[in-house]
Amino acid sequence: MKFLDEAKIYLRSGDGGAGAVSFRREKFIEMGGPDGGNGGRGGSIVIEAERALNTLIDYRYQQHFKVKKGEHGKGANRSGLSSPDMVLKVPVGTEILADDKETVLADMTEEGQRIILLHGGRGGMGNAHFKSSTNQSPRHAQPGEEGQEMWVWLRLKLLSDAGLLGMPNAGKSTFLAAVSRAKPKIADYPFTTLTPQLGVVYVDGKEFVLADIPGLIEGAHMGVGLGLKFLAHVERCGVLLHLVDGTLDDVAGAYHTIRNEISEYSDVLANKEELVALNKCDALTPDVIKQKCKELKKASGKKIYPISAAAHTGVEDCLRAMWKIIEAGRTHHEAE
Repeated sequence: MKFLDEAKIYLRSGDGGAGAVSFRREKFIEMGGPDGGNGGRGGSIVIEAERALNTLIDYRYQQHFKVKKGEHGKGANRSGLSSPDMVLKVPVGTEILADDKETVLADMTEEGQRIILLHGGRGGMGNAHFKSSTNQSPRHAQPGEEGQEMWVWLRLKLLSDAGLLGMPNAGKSTFLAAVSRAKPKIADYPFTTLTPQLGVVYVDGKEFVLADIPGLIEGAHMGVGLGLKFLAHVERCGVLLHLVDGTLDDVAGAYHTIRNEISEYSDVLANKEELVALNKCDALTPDVIKQKCKELKKASGKKIYPISAAAHTGVEDCLRAMWKIIEAGRTHHEAE
């Protein structure tokens, strides 16, 4: 199934039905009078978050959604039928943005969350509603209220507790495959990962969700490579794991390249908790590992975790450190 994390759609709720102008005319009944019924309400557009969905592909082939209008009122005080609401299901983690692509209308972060995005128009009153002692034969009724319409953007941000960052071939997919049952594509060429991947990690009886996104390169914020298109999927993470390829000559430069691209993208993402790991240590000698960890620590100012995702060495310590930050974040969120 094709991964699609952004879509633009047109929405229009249903118009209300018009009220009826009608008079009672029956044999052997002396007193007639107005008996026009009210129009039915137009259907609303409801957005619902669905856990089983993980892409917006349904909105790739249909971009226009219009709800039927309510029925008109009828004689004999019969009201028109209201139009049923239209429920659009989106993956959990979907943001609904206005046409300017900046104003957030709703953020669907919980399973089963429902919001009425556009209300249907109210039905018009029939002439029976306007009968009074001074106006016993009203000959007018209300038209139905028009529905609402708008263009909106749907933008999916996958929900994960932790995210992987790094340059192409830093070993992110290998790390994800080593610590979870995810089966990302792994190869010895850049940009093997083309779409975000999720995996459930288990450590010391605890579990959390880890996201792997395509690698970043210098100039990504200007559209070079795959750009920053998928960084939105780690914006909700509690902690970021920055993997640096230990076989590179300049590990400090690689670290600074990714940090600069993140800062250009978002201050929120740049200020998130970060762990730094020197990957592919199975291909290095102990002296080289020590030297490169020293360089990386000087560049980042953080503790460096020497690991090998392929050999699964040093990985457990890294996962425990990630879980500690995730657990603290969850506790803080629950307290709030």
